Amino acid sequence: MWLKPEEVLLKNALKLWVTEKSNDYFVLQRRRGYGEDSGGLTGLLVGTLDTVLDSTAKVAPFRILHQTPDSQVYWSIACGASLEEISQHWDWLQQNIIRTLSVFDSGEDITSFVQGKIRGLIAEEGTSAADEEDPERFREAVLRFERLFGLPQREKLVTYFSCSYWRGRVPNQGWIYLSTNFLCFYSYMLGTEVKLVYPWDEVSRLERTSSVLLAESIRVCVRGEDHFFSMLLRLQQTYLIMQQLADYAIVRFFDKETFNAEHPLANPLHITQRALEIHARNQSFRAFFRLPQEENLCEVHESFLWVPFSHVNTLGKICVSENYLCFASQDGSPCHLIIPLWEVRMFSANCKECHGEDSVSTEALMNVFHPHDAENLDPKMLKERMKEQSWQIHFTEYGRGTGMFCTKKTGDLIVRGVPETLRGELWMLFSGAVHDMTSHPGYYGRLLEECMGSSSLACDEIERDLHRSLPEHPAFQSDTGISALRRVLTAYAHRNPKIGYCQAMNILTSVLLLYAKEEEAFWLLVAVCERMLPDYFNRRIIGALVDQAVFEELIREHLTQLTEHMTDLSFFSSVSLSWFLTLFISVLPIESAVNVVDCFFYDGIKAILQLGLAVLDYNMDNLLCCHDDAEAVTVLNRFFDSVTNKDSPLPATVQQASATANDKSIQKVDISDLIKEAYEKYGDIRTEEVENMRKRNKLYVIQTLEDTTKQNVVNVKFSAAQLDELYMLFKKQHFVSCYWSVCSPALQNHDPSLPYLDQYQLDQSQFSSLFNLLQPWTTHTHVRSLARSAFRLLDENGDGLVNFKEFMCSLGKRSRAKVDLQEYLKQWQEDLQRREENIKDLPRIHQVQFIGLTKTLYGVFHGNEEEESLYRAVARVTSLLLRMEEVGRKLQESSPQKTPQSTPTSTAQPETSPTLPTSPETETLAEGEGDQPESQANQQETAPSHSDITPTSTSRPSTPTSSPTGTSSPVLDTPTDTPSSPSAVRDGDWSFSFEQILASLLNEPSVVRFFERAIDTDSLIGHARKNQLKDAH
Repeated sequence: MWLKPEEVLLKNALKLWVTEKSNDYFVLQRRRGYGEDSGGLTGLLVGTLDTVLDSTAKVAPFRILHQTPDSQVYWSIACGASLEEISQHWDWLQQNIIRTLSVFDSGEDITSFVQGKIRGLIAEEGTSAADEEDPERFREAVLRFERLFGLPQREKLVTYFSCSYWRGRVPNQGWIYLSTNFLCFYSYMLGTEVKLVYPWDEVSRLERTSSVLLAESIRVCVRGEDHFFSMLLRLQQTYLIMQQLADYAIVRFFDKETFNAEHPLANPLHITQRALEIHARNQSFRAFFRLPQEENLCEVHESFLWVPFSHVNTLGKICVSENYLCFASQDGSPCHLIIPLWEVRMFSANCKECHGEDSVSTEALMNVFHPHDAENLDPKMLKERMKEQSWQIHFTEYGRGTGMFCTKKTGDLIVRGVPETLRGELWMLFSGAVHDMTSHPGYYGRLLEECMGSSSLACDEIERDLHRSLPEHPAFQSDTGISALRRVLTAYAHRNPKIGYCQAMNILTSVLLLYAKEEEAFWLLVAVCERMLPDYFNRRIIGALVDQAVFEELIREHLTQLTEHMTDLSFFSSVSLSWFLTLFISVLPIESAVNVVDCFFYDGIKAILQLGLAVLDYNMDNLLCCHDDAEAVTVLNRFFDSVTNKDSPLPATVQQASATANDKSIQKVDISDLIKEAYEKYGDIRTEEVENMRKRNKLYVIQTLEDTTKQNVVNVKFSAAQLDELYMLFKKQHFVSCYWSVCSPALQNHDPSLPYLDQYQLDQSQFSSLFNLLQPWTTHTHVRSLARSAFRLLDENGDGLVNFKEFMCSLGKRSRAKVDLQEYLKQWQEDLQRREENIKDLPRIHQVQFIGLTKTLYGVFHGNEEEESLYRAVARVTSLLLRMEEVGRKLQESSPQKTPQSTPTSTAQPETSPTLPTSPETETLAEGEGDQPESQANQQETAPSHSDITPTSTSRPSTPTSSPTGTSSPVLDTPTDTPSSPSAVRDGDWSFSFEQILASLLNEPSVVRFFERAIDTDSLIGHARKNQLKDAH
């Protein structure tokens, strides 16, 4: 690698470097400790020094220096990880530079010319290091990264840091390298080498921790094993980058999300630290201000905002995106403002904001079925009017619509409850749905035109659940409400087929339609499903499980007494699932649940977490007295039945009366008091903290789901450890295709409706690579054809993909430690009988295929200790089958009434059942294309010559059928003409049935022993794990 020319002092460096080559202008040196003297004390000391220190002189074991005859100054211009690499640079200098240098008269001119040439070479390389603060040093780190870990060159190093890796109480000083797909660490201390390489998709925990020994460190859990890294400087920066890379792995490998071409993370081969920071900043910007996903942060500046209601300047940051100008205060007063740029009427140095005067119109189902009565003097209605007046005062003082100032007073009004007439407007505003609807005019109408009347699985599920959505409410006892609900759910299923429709969406949408008009309800649903509750509404419900893990973490932190009583908090996860999925709508009366929804749209998931803690805290004493889960469920259900909304202006026909409504012995709990208590006790939980806990727990939830389900994939005879290793191999093979590609088969065949475990599938190329790693034979000439045939056998549904279940079924049937042949054949016979197949239905193998079979057998047997006897056995089988065919032909000539293909087997076959089931080995071998090894002289005497087994007439192979992956299947696919048909094979051709081949092979003890021998599964798995990434080069 060419280096930016830099002065080097040789006075002290000569003790660490040895000159290998030199001339008048250049010196090639090797670092002591590498090469011949690497095993001595010098090698240990120098290796330790190179690991601990980081300077341009100690990056690689070889370097080239530039010198001039009349100067004592040397310049480093190149370095290399190997002698071959540095020799290429040396040869280039010899061929292109040396002759030119003799023209110059002064040493300064020579040095200037050499430096210019080297800088030009570096510029031509155009590496991605240009984005780093110190490109030269980063280029050297890339070289070191490639040399140490042996990963493919396509793997992109993002950044690196000096740190200590702790083994117990012993620190190992070294360097941590963070690349797009891997976390790597290297340390070399006095002969002890520590090298770690872990894919981000295997990380289950990533968090900052502290202990008595370590003030603060980063804990990384991989496959149940904890690793701790500490550093004196930049710990937070390192942790954030690791978190971003782990989150990026989830998005790409598990969720299979793709990015548009302009996105900074679109190409995994060009991920940089700057790109990760831009992506994280845009995400935080959109989440804080609830803006559409298309918005990206363009500029951020500190500024003062004149606040008219307090007549002061507030310090904060002004954030500008393509369509919005936003402000967030930083002086301790919670105040933020969102101004759509299309509403700005005047823009100058003294900027005057214009707040929209028109409120969002609300034509909701509640207005249709329960119109507002202005003359009603009921006490509840009077309180409702007082709420409306409080909000009107707030609008007058702080603005209304998208340009409203959101302050602490706004939050206080939300906690007290939102008036019925303003609920839809404020939901749209605080959720950010108003921005989506404004930026997509007419979008909902176009969706309805496209999807209404269409038929799909989602539409069928929607129709089934329509009448289960708030059935007691008058709005959904009529066609008006049902039709609106159908249109909104169908439109969203058409907009987002990844989610489509799942249960709980109907309940949430019903409540949205009560207070917002139809199009607004649609955009509110978009905001909830795609921004506020990501990955909630699908079959995996990963988002809900993640938030339940966050909820458990908050219980341990805030409700320690309950944690001590109930060591297993998974009970609260199962109970609270409906709380998160329906925002408490399914457990609270509708008149109380809407107050919870008010807080959710204002504060996000934090409001649901706070309320959940308040519910458990309120019932603490009763829960501590419970002896089992059933009692605890009863306590919580009674509590929810006692929750009321004493200020609700809704009539009795609309309210949902609980079973204990008339029971005066039960103490009632007002929803406003419960929400107020939740904010008072747990209001210090910050939104940023919740988002960090979400990211941290998402890794754990995904890995835990896979660990608990992979044992139930198939019932195979593998140990738990072997199953785990095979699963990780299969999963990594699936991910390897995604590591360095944006259009891999895994992405193209992604089905988001499936659980993560079922999404891991391999195409034929990936399967062949894994098959090659796990195959037990020493020769590799036949592996490609065997893998191709095995893949077609496993791909029963013909989709060109093999999932983990199919893969394990094949291994479970053919890779057991010890095979009982009779039990083995009996199992296959039962399988065939269950499928109502018969052995005679298998196609006959013709001459070209048989020649391929014998070649494959020779390839499989090559290198075996009984190789010679196995070769002889195959030769005897071949001769026997040919003689049987010759006898059959003579009998056909003497019996014209018989079909040409009928071949008597009773005269030549051993005693074997005519309905023996198929063997996977022999089926797979039928398409072997390996070259036959040179046989011994005695084998040649026994085996028939090539002319004996080559037909004189042209053979007609069976009709090939293309597989989904584009490969033909001339052997295993049944031809159009059945073997018994006279037109299937021409006269003069010969073929064998599976019965004949299997019976002949079973007559050879050496062949039977070969296929019955025990296979060391653990060693095969270990070999595959060691070489899987190398095979991806």
